[in-house]
Amino acid sequence: MKLRHNVVGALIAAVVAAAGMVAIGTAPVTAVAAAGGTGTGYLHTSGNKILDSTGATIRLTGINWFGMETDNKTFHGLWASRTWRQQVDQMAQLGYNTLRIPYSNDALKPDAKATGINDYSNPDLVGLSPLQILDKVIAYAGQKGMRVILDRHRPTSAGQSALWYTAGAPETTWINDWKMLAQRYAGNTTVIGADLHNEPHAEGTNPAATGSCWGCGDTARDWRLAAERAGNAILGVQPNWLIFVEGVSCPSGGLSNVWDGDPSNDEDCGWWGGNLSKAGQFPVRLSVANRLVYSPHEYATSVYNQPWFSAPNYPANMPGIWDKYWGYLYKQNIAPLMMGEFGTTLANPVDKVWLENLMAYTGTGVNGMSFTYWSWNPNSGDTGGILNDDWTTVNQAKQNILQPYLIPPAGGPGPTTTTTTTTTGGGGTGACKSAWKLDNSWQGGFQGALTVTNTGTDAANPWKVTFTLPSGVTISNGWNGTFSQSGATVTVTAPSHAPSLGAGASVSLGFTANGTTAAPSAVTLNQLPCTA
Repeated sequence: MKLRHNVVGALIAAVVAAAGMVAIGTAPVTAVAAAGGTGTGYLHTSGNKILDSTGATIRLTGINWFGMETDNKTFHGLWASRTWRQQVDQMAQLGYNTLRIPYSNDALKPDAKATGINDYSNPDLVGLSPLQILDKVIAYAGQKGMRVILDRHRPTSAGQSALWYTAGAPETTWINDWKMLAQRYAGNTTVIGADLHNEPHAEGTNPAATGSCWGCGDTARDWRLAAERAGNAILGVQPNWLIFVEGVSCPSGGLSNVWDGDPSNDEDCGWWGGNLSKAGQFPVRLSVANRLVYSPHEYATSVYNQPWFSAPNYPANMPGIWDKYWGYLYKQNIAPLMMGEFGTTLANPVDKVWLENLMAYTGTGVNGMSFTYWSWNPNSGDTGGILNDDWTTVNQAKQNILQPYLIPPAGGPGPTTTTTTTTTGGGGTGACKSAWKLDNSWQGGFQGALTVTNTGTDAANPWKVTFTLPSGVTISNGWNGTFSQSGATVTVTAPSHAPSLGAGASVSLGFTANGTTAAPSAVTLNQLPCTA
């Protein structure tokens, strides 16, 4: 269903290779402890939360950087006129704390060659194998405080597969390669887990299904059982890893016969890898407790125009759809969720509404659902990327929607120890100022951001902002603080990771609301009124 990966990449790689910019060689594996926004040590789960080794709640807010699953067998964009380190630097600076790295088993072969590398901008990659380049990226990402999830994206670089194995890449290869990677990065807490297989999906028309099912009991097709076999094999080598398990598209593993004239036989299907509706009834059972993370995929009209995008109650219908396919696992405290892929070109206004509502659905702060956006790469055929085609400038329209939900890695707002209890905003009227920006509106709702600046001489620690909305206007989601509402009064308290608002500092309180579009009024910071 998705065409994203390698059309542009193969063309550019051919041009680069013709210009003599190729590479391949050796690099050490480095163990780096993560810090800051992604916590410390290995991660584990508890209910619907991901926790670090100290028990602190962690939210993975990451990005996909693809290429290692394609014919290039290494990261795309290494052909650009900037270093690979600059790309990782930029990811961290933008607030992405996790890197999901797709690969194919072809890239892991002893004779695999990495191509499409500009040896002028990336001379240190010359002579390295795909795995050695991966070592360097992982080591540097760890230095930035980022985490890494490895994603077995394809059995071969030729394309995705409905099942987790093919004739040329049997299940034994799949599992043995995972065990090799688990051993290679043992002790390196930057690498936190395995996304077992990308987008298992239906194939064949029912009753002659040949694709991945969930809970059907056929060991050759039941993805849930295969995930248990691979997950337990990995945990036997590396018991500290998280095991990320995607959904299927149709639980039966086959497509419905839409020509039989009987809609009662038509199965409820979703995105490839996006249907976890049977995981509650048939959960993945792992040999090590508290290691399972379900990882659905979710896309917009630029990938495929699903019928729900044209429903008369769109986008109000979307939370119910997300609940049905995967959100219930989080809401019922069954397991954590990490959306491994979601993305759009934003060419269609419907998609902008979709992305805004999807992010709001994930929740705010460290208690929200984890995610890795698709993708960093601009050469993703049906979504584009966070980067523009120059591999340098940022698609600000996308970044602006994601930004309120990003928790930066080391150097960002990590755990904070508070030693003061000052509750003033600087003293006196005018000790703060506020500014309102309406970002979007639609029938029955709107989204905007209230920026509050501490213009006083003392820190507000912890800070608390209140404001008033017209009667009938209610907050549906908010970020960069904890929102509560009583009548027309909205109260926003500081998040635990950033309790202090220093003198001269600002906080942007973004939210979506139901009701007539209106600007907040009567804004206060720690009970002192703000000027506009």
